[in-house]
Amino acid sequence: MNSAMVRALADELLGLQSSFDPLNATMLGVPGFDHRLADPTVDVHHALRVRAVDVLERTSTADWATLGDDDAITAAVIVQQASALIDKIDARTVELTITDNNYVGPAATLLTLMPTATLAGPVDTVAYLSRLRAVPAYLEAVAGRHREGASSGRVPVRRLVDAAVAHLDRYLTDLTGDPLLGPIPPYQDDKFADERTDLIKDTVRPALMAYRSILVDEVAVGARDDSKPGLCWLPDGDAAYAALSRVHTTTDLTPGELHQTGLDLAAGLRDEYAEIGSRVFGTRDQTEIFRRLANDPAMRWSNGEELLAHARAAVTRAEAEMPKWFGILPGQRCLVEPVPTSEAPGAPLAYYFQPSLDGRRAGVYYANTFRAYERDRFLSEVTAFHEAIPGHHLQLTIAIERTELPLLRRLADINATIEGWALYTERLADEMGLYSNDLAKLGMLAMDSMRAGRLVVDTGLHAKGWTRQHAVAYLRENTPLAPLDVDREVDRYIANAAQALSYMTGRLEIQRIRAEAQQRLGYRFDIRSFHDLILGNAPLPISVLDDVVARWDGR
Repeated sequence: MNSAMVRALADELLGLQSSFDPLNATMLGVPGFDHRLADPTVDVHHALRVRAVDVLERTSTADWATLGDDDAITAAVIVQQASALIDKIDARTVELTITDNNYVGPAATLLTLMPTATLAGPVDTVAYLSRLRAVPAYLEAVAGRHREGASSGRVPVRRLVDAAVAHLDRYLTDLTGDPLLGPIPPYQDDKFADERTDLIKDTVRPALMAYRSILVDEVAVGARDDSKPGLCWLPDGDAAYAALSRVHTTTDLTPGELHQTGLDLAAGLRDEYAEIGSRVFGTRDQTEIFRRLANDPAMRWSNGEELLAHARAAVTRAEAEMPKWFGILPGQRCLVEPVPTSEAPGAPLAYYFQPSLDGRRAGVYYANTFRAYERDRFLSEVTAFHEAIPGHHLQLTIAIERTELPLLRRLADINATIEGWALYTERLADEMGLYSNDLAKLGMLAMDSMRAGRLVVDTGLHAKGWTRQHAVAYLRENTPLAPLDVDREVDRYIANAAQALSYMTGRLEIQRIRAEAQQRLGYRFDIRSFHDLILGNAPLPISVLDDVVARWDGR
């Protein structure tokens, strides 16, 4: 196998991934898919799986001995990404993932990602109209998969179905703020504007109303209640959870191992809470520290604008410090915007959309200002560092700007190193002196508690059979998060099984790899070079990242 063959396999797999999820391809800026929506039917998924297996086998069985280091890394990424696509298809999550979560719910994702299209010219506007026309067929196919899942006992959770219906109701009753009207061409095109408006009114909204009726009249009737929200209650649920765990952690760690790691980490945070809490609240007792963080009105925001201003200030402060810690810097700044109003009630605390490949859409850190008066102000800085700088924006923008790498590498969706890096930077921000005060450092510990709690709760729900209330109670007792955020977090774990495992698993591995490199190199270890090595290779599976750093430090 030579370099050209490796790149051809990488491009072939990227095409399969983009066919599996055309909306994500558009969001990333991959050309050729802007006119399409996914076809989630069993036959199409089976055909994609067959082709992914073929790519996997051709890559795995080839002779890697003739490859240079970069091509060998690419081949390893192809193997992991092809395996991940196969695991996603085998998990059959489309059958039961119904939620208002804008990352995984079919309708919510549609309404969130379609507006990320950039309309620079007639080709783009024609593609956007084609995609609007495709909405009815897409939703009919999704509904068909829901029915197939129900016939086999793979049914969704009633609470999340109700939330999806409520989200659709918000969309369908808001005739003025339709997000699908969001993409605006840089030139006046009245014909396009009129046709888009007509399609939304006559095609898209009726299709969403029909899908809503199916959720209410068919899906909700047989849905699970809060006592059995995990995959373990479903036929083949254990296998599906194992597959999704491999996707999101790129490891073979068992649910039991992950669960215990979370418990141990939570216990290990007590001394740090005691030290910082004594300075902020005059107490070393973790329960009392949590009570003060949860109940003191001074811990909440006055309004959404105050929340946004604080987030923007944290990002600006981090940008100024970057050159001391990173040699490779992104070519564009990160915007900070509020989560769109129609999405906010079901959206997480915050999220990030990376820039498009063509540079026409900037990277954006979205902060959720919905009911800001109930949201924790002490989480503002740590969240900004995670989502923007030096977290997601730094890593993912640098990745897409590494034009010498195959496109698959630059866009690889490897949560263990994407979310692991972002969580690593929350602690790195403390090393960098970015936290403005001890209260903000308590926010860093609070997010550590939540990510440790994710290991406990995600495995508890999906492998150990926890009820939703058990999960909520655990997080309320072991994290200082506001009840609003705890409830949304638990529903997110139920809807998107195993994704929450990636954060702490990835961070612990990055910290281990860094510690081993420091021990090996001693005084020769340079933190800027280490960070550049990680970021310059774009996201990698954990084992591949370990090998790359081992070659760098001479292990």
